[in-house]
Amino acid sequence: MRFYSRARKPKVWFLAVFALAAAAALFTLHYFGGESRAVWGNAVLSAFFFLSAVSLWVAFVHQLQYCPYSYNTIFFNGFALFILSLAITHLYVTVSCILRPDSFREEQILFILLHSAKNYMLLTTPFLLIFSGALLISNLRLIRHEGFRFVNLLGIMLAFLLVAGEAVIGFLDYRSSVSGSSPLLLNMLVNLLAAFYLYFECMIIGSAAADIIAARYRPDHDKTYLIVLGCGLKKDGSPTPLLAGRLDAALRFREEEVSGTGFRPCFVVSGGQGRDEVQSEAASMSAYLTSHGIAQSEILREDRSVSTEENMRFSREVILKHGTDDRTAFFTTNYHVFRSGIKAEQAGMHSEGVGAPTRWWFWPNAAVREFVGLLTEHKGKQALIALSLVAVYALLTFYAYA
Repeated sequence: MRFYSRARKPKVWFLAVFALAAAAALFTLHYFGGESRAVWGNAVLSAFFFLSAVSLWVAFVHQLQYCPYSYNTIFFNGFALFILSLAITHLYVTVSCILRPDSFREEQILFILLHSAKNYMLLTTPFLLIFSGALLISNLRLIRHEGFRFVNLLGIMLAFLLVAGEAVIGFLDYRSSVSGSSPLLLNMLVNLLAAFYLYFECMIIGSAAADIIAARYRPDHDKTYLIVLGCGLKKDGSPTPLLAGRLDAALRFREEEVSGTGFRPCFVVSGGQGRDEVQSEAASMSAYLTSHGIAQSEILREDRSVSTEENMRFSREVILKHGTDDRTAFFTTNYHVFRSGIKAEQAGMHSEGVGAPTRWWFWPNAAVREFVGLLTEHKGKQALIALSLVAVYALLTFYAYA
């Protein structure tokens, strides 16, 4: 599978058609289904959710082929797993209805849907515990190597929130099951918290998958420009190990392209000068490349940028002054590829990323920082999805306890 190999953007409007068809079938069964309503109702929902999950995964693959660096990549894959769990649940209930027809009623369909977010939390608890444990271990190792700083606590904070969220929702759910007072209010609180938790859990899973796919992808060796993103210098102005890793990845890629095709792509070194840096990152990277046998004529400098967004935007300007940007690749650290690709897209550049390796204990915390950065963008789309989930579970709760 190759990135940017598909001309048309994937659409998921047909999910609304599936939903309308399922709603019409459930409405018909409710009034005309007779004693078999529970069996056929669960069968309809199982088929609907299976079709929806498969459709989202197909859309996910098509999105990678159309434009891999997109929030749709996160949404499609992240929520497909949850929808698949709904399909399996209703399939199980369908079989149970057939084997034990007196044990299930039509009303139980509503309660299965109502508790789906909470049940998904229980289903994924082992994954969340392992994930949280890995974050804790990697962050403790990171603090040991780099010292106690706030950014080095992000992974620990996320691990605590994940485990605490599970514990709080589990406790409130227990209270709602044994309390005889205000069951509607307690269940409403449990279901709304579970809906928020579901959203962020799907985002975490989707983001992790997108990060891994983007970091492991290897572009074709047909590039005309290789953009290296800056990330800080040592006190003497030389590249840090993290930046040197990016430069080495670009050098290896160029060597492979030269040996395979004979074409010699140009480097674009991108990075301005920080307040505590003796020279610009672009100048430092240029010196590093020339020390590894690259001619100055094969290096273009972009020395104004102070962020990934500016890296991409200003690099494109430099490239357009020199030629075209039709075949570019950018080089950054593995955890940073996906978000950098989004910034490249926003700058109007279809560029494929190559991830340089980093130490295992650095990746999880850095990935958490990237995840937090992703959450701060596209607030409108994210708010729409999160609030839609909350609204659905609020309506289901009201209807169930009316």
